[in-house]
Amino acid sequence: MSNQQQSVVLDITGMTCASCVRRVERALGKVGGVEAATVNFAAETAHVTLEDEVPVESLIAAVEKAGYEAKLSEPSEDRSGARADHARATLRMLIFGAILGVPTIVLAMAMDIAGLSIGGNDRLTGWLLLGLATPVQLGLGWRFYRGGFSSLRHLNPNMDVLVALGTSVAYLFSAWVVIFNTSEQHMFFDVSAAVLVFITMGKYFEEKSKSASSAAISALLGLAAKSATVIRDGVEKEVAIEQLAPGDIVVIRPGQRVPVDGVIRDGASSIDESMLTGESMPVERKVGDAVIGGTVNQNGIMRVEATGVGASSALARLARMVEDAQGSKAPIQKLVDQVAAVFVPVVIVIALAVFLGWGFFGDSWVNAMVYAVSVLVVACPCALGLATPTAIMVGTGLGAERGVLIKNAEVLESIRRLDAVVVDKTGTLTEGRPQVMDVVPSSGLTEAELLTLAAAVETGSEHPLSRAVVDAAVEAGYELPRVRSFSAVTARGVTGTIDGREVVVGNQPLFKERGIELSPDLTSTIARLEAAGRTVVIVARDGQLEGLLGIADEVKPNAARAVAALKRLGLRVIMMTGDNELVAATVAAAVGIDEYHANARPEDKVELVRSLHDGGLKVAMVGDGINDSPALALADIGIAMSTGTDVAIEAGDITLLHGDVTKIAEAVLIGRATLAAIRQNLVWAFGYNVIAIPIAAAGLLNPIIAGAAMAFSSVSVMANSLRLNTKARPIAEASGNRFTGARRSFIAANRGPLLAMASSAAVLLLPLVVFSGIDRGWF
Repeated sequence: MSNQQQSVVLDITGMTCASCVRRVERALGKVGGVEAATVNFAAETAHVTLEDEVPVESLIAAVEKAGYEAKLSEPSEDRSGARADHARATLRMLIFGAILGVPTIVLAMAMDIAGLSIGGNDRLTGWLLLGLATPVQLGLGWRFYRGGFSSLRHLNPNMDVLVALGTSVAYLFSAWVVIFNTSEQHMFFDVSAAVLVFITMGKYFEEKSKSASSAAISALLGLAAKSATVIRDGVEKEVAIEQLAPGDIVVIRPGQRVPVDGVIRDGASSIDESMLTGESMPVERKVGDAVIGGTVNQNGIMRVEATGVGASSALARLARMVEDAQGSKAPIQKLVDQVAAVFVPVVIVIALAVFLGWGFFGDSWVNAMVYAVSVLVVACPCALGLATPTAIMVGTGLGAERGVLIKNAEVLESIRRLDAVVVDKTGTLTEGRPQVMDVVPSSGLTEAELLTLAAAVETGSEHPLSRAVVDAAVEAGYELPRVRSFSAVTARGVTGTIDGREVVVGNQPLFKERGIELSPDLTSTIARLEAAGRTVVIVARDGQLEGLLGIADEVKPNAARAVAALKRLGLRVIMMTGDNELVAATVAAAVGIDEYHANARPEDKVELVRSLHDGGLKVAMVGDGINDSPALALADIGIAMSTGTDVAIEAGDITLLHGDVTKIAEAVLIGRATLAAIRQNLVWAFGYNVIAIPIAAAGLLNPIIAGAAMAFSSVSVMANSLRLNTKARPIAEASGNRFTGARRSFIAANRGPLLAMASSAAVLLLPLVVFSGIDRGWF
């Protein structure tokens, strides 16, 4: 079974609250060959990990048997349109319900509070209320009846049961009063209608918020071209992007978006790659260069051979990475799932106890019914189910928009606990595009001969310094001789045989290991070049020193700002480099790093991470090369630069698309802000139920207010999560230490949940006081 078959993503519809999540997960977990299933309530997806080959149909059947609908998720499918359609359908039902429900509420309350009726005829008014309330009950209540029946059929009651049970009791009792003309009893059509209208309103805002939380994926997929001009049988033809295949030759004119990943076969142009690299200036691309789908051709006509189309394109892979992150679960979600699994049955038991308690020991069974309805209606597992996944969806989406790709929710939870950041030098703090600045022969060779000799051996290496030497020789037009017996010495250099003579190109430790002595003049030249910030490469042939190459890698303009930002966040910053002590000291001083390690091998980077772990520190490792991948994998958080190797990116937990080191601080900010939002959401979701259910059980909460509060609780959680889009700004825009959390007071640290709870208390208590006052003659 291939790696791509090891994981399946399903789109799930029909889930209404957190208890549905556990039911779908259990249903999928019972399918033979399924290793694990993770369901995200906010994203409405199920990520299924397989240990054996399992037909997708079996997974879909298991979900449908549990009472939900499922389909295989299309790679990087934009679901914002479907969610918007669903929200619009809910809005139409809400408008329908409000048109009939508002008159029902007003007329019923006028009868109960002021004793008013149509023409003074209570019976006529009762029948009118029944006629108005029935379409509301059946229309708005249908989704809850359907979901509730399905959940009861599978012995796993959910939120739909609470809403259906509570509103049905109020409606049926009122209908019984009208039909059997028991005029001495109160009617509660206003309760059933208001609760359904309020909860449907909450569902509408919830669905709108879900659509907004997936905006990052929509934005990514929106960059893809919809059609392309392809050459087939020698004729240009406009085709839909879905009809392209690898190997097709695509014609791209100025102003057009590049439709596929590919290689330029004819022509040249400037291409705006800001969507991927963050570079504001267009870059020049010529024959043989790669182009990426979604970028924009600025000028010139190109013919590009397609290499990546559809799901295999870079854009689709990025969207899938964001989807995977949004569909993952933070470890804290496990507690929420456990609570949600028993929440609804517990609420039903509490409501029954309230009904019996007030019935036997209270003033009337009618009041007992009203109090039990309040308990059923006010309980809200939706807020619990939305608290964590909505924040994760917004946080990972925000990261994608900012060029910070976060692999999963566990990374978000870990990043807030970081103590130290270990940063590789080359390609991370420096441009990663070294250039040969000095060519110093020492044995009668010309500069051209020395550079050709070194470049010939370096062709076998992918190290940035090796590429710099090769590029310098190629750009100068030198012809490189053939090399045999090539060998790379990790963190030291390379060797090879040219015309039967061994050539060694590398740093001083390599020559010391091989017993090749450096002359005083050569040592003096090396010291002078290193003092100027050059990385020195020594060249020898058959043990005889042939000369030196001085290579410079410019420090990135924003590297010092990035280091300062990390320090403001309270993080210890350590630089690791395979370069010598002088070069390391020069770069460290330039970017403001006090702690650095030079002449570091890959195993030294691993050892540093391990030693920091032994000291009780949580460590992030930032790198871009193959030699960084072991340390990236060992660190608590591995941060890879997208400008680096595929191996490094695969080993990292976070990928910085722009190759911009300031994004490291942004990743920390986003992680901290997301976890803060999750904590606030959970404080509110748990606190709401802990406070609201006892108030309702005590008979102090009108069912109408209970319904409004239930709807508000879900909306408040979604709104708090969406606040991340404005709260977690780039560090360049952040004021002071606003996001450091270093010396904040309790009130400042918990401003969000405290404001939410205060406003919710006002929503709950003020109308309660007004209604109670009118009912008891206070006003």
